[in-house]
Amino acid sequence: MKAPPQVVGQILEALRASQRICVVGHIRPDGDCVGSQIGLTLALRAEGKKVMCWNQDPMPEKYRFLDREGIFQPPKRGVKFDCVVATDCASFERLGQVGPFLAQRKPLINIDHHVSNTRYGDLNWISPRDPSTGELIYRLLKMARWSITPRIADCLFTAVSTDTGSFQYPTTRPGTFHVGGQLVTHGADLAKICNEVYQSYPISRARLLRVLYSRYKLTHNNSIVYFWLKKADLARTGAETADTEGLIDHIRAIEPVVVACVFEEIEPELTRISLRSKNGKVNVSDICALFGGGGHPAAAGARIPGNPISTQRRVISAVKKALNGAK
Repeated sequence: MKAPPQVVGQILEALRASQRICVVGHIRPDGDCVGSQIGLTLALRAEGKKVMCWNQDPMPEKYRFLDREGIFQPPKRGVKFDCVVATDCASFERLGQVGPFLAQRKPLINIDHHVSNTRYGDLNWISPRDPSTGELIYRLLKMARWSITPRIADCLFTAVSTDTGSFQYPTTRPGTFHVGGQLVTHGADLAKICNEVYQSYPISRARLLRVLYSRYKLTHNNSIVYFWLKKADLARTGAETADTEGLIDHIRAIEPVVVACVFEEIEPELTRISLRSKNGKVNVSDICALFGGGGHPAAAGARIPGNPISTQRRVISAVKKALNGAK
């Protein structure tokens, strides 16, 4: 494992000097966000710190096995912190409703792996080379020589596994397998994690998948696939927002497809887009940046106000342009 940057030492100094700490993450938390938040919270509590773990949105059902006692909480008013740690969050705005509750604090530590990170913290450890924030938290704990218990290992392995597509995405590096192996050595329960995360879906998700497969569209010689997810679809299937995580991977897997796109209705005039690329020459983070978003070269998103049909036309046009430029 290569030596972490100098800022990691500064982060550890700030954490050791703090007694009351809050660990926060982005809205609509995924496995990397949840695993990083809870794993770091548990490690800091084991060091005798008073730590709160806040997120605007509730814990997705499939990750609740990581937090049976409810560490993951919505923000509360009037709480002061010596420092705040934001994990896996590319911008302060992505903290959502948690942001306004963090005024009563000193340093803001920003630990993330998104290339689009806006470096909004007082201390910023941003490492786009790393495929997950969970891997960064593991390296932080190792440098601090803090104990990695089996429960922390479960959290961090879930973080690393989910953000690498179970070690399948091209962002996965040799060091990622090493970290995964070390977390298993520390007690990560692979059978439990795989069952809870990958093999236990509610019926509502199956209904949502039926909608997905019956409605997706192909264009540009089948190199682009897209799908609209409406609020009515969630209501009709009984699905929750968390059930939509990973839907895009099902249409991304279609063989001729190079870029997959999901348009999700947030409000009548607000659309959330998610893009995935299978071609290293097509950077979907750059495409999403055109619409005020960002992410990774192979996986990115944005929220776009305006007419939904116009939004679809503009996004698909930008994807076509990127594909044509990659030939």
